[in-house]
Amino acid sequence: MNYVFLSIGILFYTLSYAVFLIPHSIVPGGVSGLAIIFHILFKTPVGIMVIIFNIPLFILAIRILGFSLSARSVATILVTNLLIDFFTYTVKISSPTQNTILASIYGGVMLGIGLGLIFRGGANTGGTDIVGQILNRFTNFSVGIWILIVDTGIITFAGIATNSIELALLGYLSLFISTRVIDLILEGFDYARAAFVVSEHTEKVVEGIYEKLGRGVTVLEGYSPYTKAKRPVIMCVITKRETENLKRLVKAIDNNAFVILTDVFEVLGHGFRPRV
Repeated sequence: MNYVFLSIGILFYTLSYAVFLIPHSIVPGGVSGLAIIFHILFKTPVGIMVIIFNIPLFILAIRILGFSLSARSVATILVTNLLIDFFTYTVKISSPTQNTILASIYGGVMLGIGLGLIFRGGANTGGTDIVGQILNRFTNFSVGIWILIVDTGIITFAGIATNSIELALLGYLSLFISTRVIDLILEGFDYARAAFVVSEHTEKVVEGIYEKLGRGVTVLEGYSPYTKAKRPVIMCVITKRETENLKRLVKAIDNNAFVILTDVFEVLGHGFRPRV
């Protein structure tokens, strides 16, 4: 299954650049974005430049972080970037749109799908991930913060180097979309919620959840330091679509009930499917 994710991810990743980002000179951050800047200014091939830029990063990663990329990741970096150049300069796939905003949006979506599937396939594409880990070693900033800073800096540099604010704005848009899509691929949709209810009518609320929602309930033993009294806390897990039904049910029974709703990452058990 990992190789299926990897293969589909590589296809989406390479086509995002060849079909949308490179033809419209959109820089979505990362080492690939830096390579696109060189392509805009000096007409250098994007894929080859990405491979060249990654070589010193690999060396620094080994010397400073003490690790090397897996063979799968190295192969992914080589294959993706060679395919980018193949589709861009040999096959010369034309972009389906002349609208740069649409290209930024769809390029970001395809890039996010590609990277998300590559990550799920157990590989990565090097670049700013390595930079973030190296800078994290010498500062108090997290890897994620450094990746955001570096990506933002590259997109800003693209706007300055090409004297185009629009180019930078399109790059930020593409970066935002691709990041959100990556999270979606890796974590999925928020499909369930946990509800915690404190009510003076615990039994009625429990019965209502059983009868009208058909969901199981666990009653926890709570304690209020303010009143110095023990209070039962109703806990149940529901789907997002059932949220409003639960709120109406509780309000109809006890208008003064205290209700907490929170997103749940994954639920394993009867009535819920695991994340894909």
